[in-house]
Amino acid sequence: MSSLHKSRIADFQDVLKEPTIALEKLRELSFSGIPCEGGLRCLCWKILLNYLPVERASWTSILAKQRELYSQFLREMIIQPGIAKANMGVSREDVTFEDHPLNPNPDSRWNTYFKDNEVLLQIDKDVRRLYPDISFFQSATEYPCLLILDPQNEFETLRKRVEQTTLKSQTVARNRSGVTNMSSPHKSSVPAPLNEYEVPPSGCEAHWEVVERILFIYAKLNPGIAYVQGMNEIVGPLYYTFATDPDSEWKEHAEADTFFCFTNLMAEIRDNFIKSLDDSQCGITYKMEKVYSTLKDKDMELYLKLQEQNIKPQFFAFRWLMLLLSQEFLLPDVIRIWDSLFADDNRFDFLLLVCCAMLILIREQLLEGDFTVNMRLLQDYPITDVCQILQKAKELQDSK
Repeated sequence: MSSLHKSRIADFQDVLKEPTIALEKLRELSFSGIPCEGGLRCLCWKILLNYLPVERASWTSILAKQRELYSQFLREMIIQPGIAKANMGVSREDVTFEDHPLNPNPDSRWNTYFKDNEVLLQIDKDVRRLYPDISFFQSATEYPCLLILDPQNEFETLRKRVEQTTLKSQTVARNRSGVTNMSSPHKSSVPAPLNEYEVPPSGCEAHWEVVERILFIYAKLNPGIAYVQGMNEIVGPLYYTFATDPDSEWKEHAEADTFFCFTNLMAEIRDNFIKSLDDSQCGITYKMEKVYSTLKDKDMELYLKLQEQNIKPQFFAFRWLMLLLSQEFLLPDVIRIWDSLFADDNRFDFLLLVCCAMLILIREQLLEGDFTVNMRLLQDYPITDVCQILQKAKELQDSK
């Protein structure tokens, strides 16, 4: 470890040990990258995403309260209406019309159960193929959810719900164009069939199952947006970061902590996932156009070339912006980019500059290429050095 890196670690530790953390100083340090040693990144992200307040004295009580709240969500929302006797309070012989599976009432528990299954099947399909280039999400977690897995209680795993349902996942078409249709660099373009994934033995859970549960609870609590394809790509890096925390006490609660950080992050970017808002000032179309207007200001020649070839930002920037570049780079590089995005005081203005920097850094290839070549470049971005990209984005920011 270099002396410079040791010095950066010491700088973070000095800021984080204060009774009241200087948020601006933490943002400034985090913008240049957060060290992973000692769980620094996990802690900084929780502060930057407004999960932990700057007053350290309140952390213990807030964490206890939030983690218990998440346990309540599990108890209330991962249910099997009409089947779990302890949950429903009736035996099979006493099932009333209200609890009958064929009850047409849209508010019946069974109707809710079937609708939830439609959402669950889409989530299940997406989380099983999360970051197939690394084994982490397929491996078993050290901290499975005992509340769910305990055979003595009335809850069932989401895994069993997926296995038992007869619904077809293709009936669920709630996605956003461009997220899954375009090829993704560094990732397997043809995900393995679901049955090729090894299912952990009874009493164990794979990390993807934890992510599935987080997304299912989020969908239940946010029926207006529920689940949209691409959310799995947002929660994945968050969970990976928290679930690999070197501090076992933090790692044990990675699921609950990820849920609340994901919820806070989605509160800032959820408009990207709502199609009816696409053309509003808070929608994804406005942000894509902002990338091009920034490019026009910084590099008119390149802007005119893309306009001449009719390369619209929707062809590539949709995915870049909506998924915070999580499909464009390898996971460690995505995490490094997110250090800077989360540290940005005006989230996510810096993301627009990063996208603009990505265009400018390959300007020579784009100026020489035809439509086909350039589309291939933009959909399978060639530069892998994210520090170079972030540095260029910072230069654009400073030149305003």
